[in-house]
Amino acid sequence: MELGLVGLGKMGGNMRERIRRAGHTVIGYDRNPDLADVSSLKDLVGSLQGPRVVWVMVPAGAATQSTIDELGELLSPGDIVVDGGNSRWTDDEKHAEELGHKGIGFVDCGVSGGVWGLENGYALMYGGDAANVARVQPIFDALKPEGDFGAVHAGKVGAGHFAKMVHNGIEYAMMQAFAEGWELLEKVDSVTDVREVFRSWQEGTVIRSWLLDLAVNALDDDEHLDKLRGYAADSGEGRWTVEAAIDNAVPLPAITASLFARFASRQDDSPQMKMIAALRNQFGGHAVESK
Repeated sequence: MELGLVGLGKMGGNMRERIRRAGHTVIGYDRNPDLADVSSLKDLVGSLQGPRVVWVMVPAGAATQSTIDELGELLSPGDIVVDGGNSRWTDDEKHAEELGHKGIGFVDCGVSGGVWGLENGYALMYGGDAANVARVQPIFDALKPEGDFGAVHAGKVGAGHFAKMVHNGIEYAMMQAFAEGWELLEKVDSVTDVREVFRSWQEGTVIRSWLLDLAVNALDDDEHLDKLRGYAADSGEGRWTVEAAIDNAVPLPAITASLFARFASRQDDSPQMKMIAALRNQFGGHAVESK
């Protein structure tokens, strides 16, 4: 099938390549002309045969809103917009309503996979009407990992981004646990090779995971994380997870504490945050701050 893809950064560019490898046609637009296949959103829409599917992969908030607003003026009834960025689920409901008044379908899709997604595939969580999801399904199938898992129609509009938000909240807590354990091991005199302790956990233990593998990668690059400053940003989804928990009276002590730990990292040079920063760089290519 044909797909228009808006936003060709670290995630979007690799997604374009993976979809093309699956045999689909992708026409991409980015504000950076060196990355784009066309020079404008208008040209992108004009290059696609109807009914069109346009996937938006730009930062959440104002950038996504302005892109969807412009697409709403360019697309026709029967076309579909997919928001694959990290938008808040409440924005999805708003966008679906706005586009729906014009006869344009909307699907939200949480995407996980970071810089490794091109080769390994992307975990996908999508929400929307079944008919709209079915139209986009060939693209979902191209992006997902091989095998039976890695993609889910999570429910109604907003369900995809809500599921991805919770996923990221869990990720916060898991990274925090690894970071705290690493700092304690580094602190005591009796443990002389913390990196190899972490490596030993990669087989046979109940905490073996991809995050553990990435922690070992980071320690192989910088055994004591001396090159990093103990500072870790948050992308917003951790905050939204905690806010949703408050709204629904669901206790999330571990996730909430991990979010607050990131706030603490901005006050002092936290050893734990060196590991958090290293893990975020390993799986997502997120920027790190040097000393």
